Amino acid sequence: MKRSYQALEPTLFFLMLMVIWEISARMIGQPYLLPSPIQIVMRTIDLSESLFFTHLPATLAIISIGLALSIALGILLSLLMFWNERVERAVYPLLVASQTIPVIALAPIFVLWFGYSIWSKVAVTVLLTFFPITVNTYDGLKSTNRQYEELFYTMGATKRQLFFRLFVPSTLPSFLTGLRIAVPLAVIGAAVGEWLGANEGLGYFSRRMMTQFDGPGVFAPIFILSLLGILGFAAIKKLENILLPWRKKQ
Repeated sequence: MKRSYQALEPTLFFLMLMVIWEISARMIGQPYLLPSPIQIVMRTIDLSESLFFTHLPATLAIISIGLALSIALGILLSLLMFWNERVERAVYPLLVASQTIPVIALAPIFVLWFGYSIWSKVAVTVLLTFFPITVNTYDGLKSTNRQYEELFYTMGATKRQLFFRLFVPSTLPSFLTGLRIAVPLAVIGAAVGEWLGANEGLGYFSRRMMTQFDGPGVFAPIFILSLLGILGFAAIKKLENILLPWRKKQ
């Protein structure tokens, strides 16, 4: 009963926002500036074949490859920083500095380096997503209880057993938190990369519709991108509940 009530509140608030948006759009009466939610949904249905069978797979490929590379890079860097203080002192400031550079400024450079291939968009996605994964994983490793570590050594555990039976379980909550942050950022990264240089993808399609002053057409792929981000976030949250059931009881 309590869960149903908790889900009802955001649903009602969302519906209220949609009603306000619908009324405001109808009052303005200029769909190319502010299309209504109904117009966006109808336009999405009209463009569904192109959106879902041509541009959505291209965007999903960028998100998947970008996230996979970010996870691999993030885990590797966090382990190197955790095992070697010199690496931590050298790399950590660069990690922070990488997030101070506007992605919108680097995206054209990636297009210059990689052309209009998928890798220019993947580079933008990795730039946005590897930071939260790396930092959260590293913080998880650092926050492992030292008393447990001493206990493992006392019981004769090898370094391999210590890593997989203590550090990995202790770091998993932080890693999943970083991944939960990274998934919506991956959607943004893919869209930004496609917006600035691509031949297909939801971001590219939105930009193409903008040149035609098709307001509902601009918002249709954005609507799908938002759903991707929400579904990805929910999927990681579900995985977190499965792997870390004790968190639900807190």
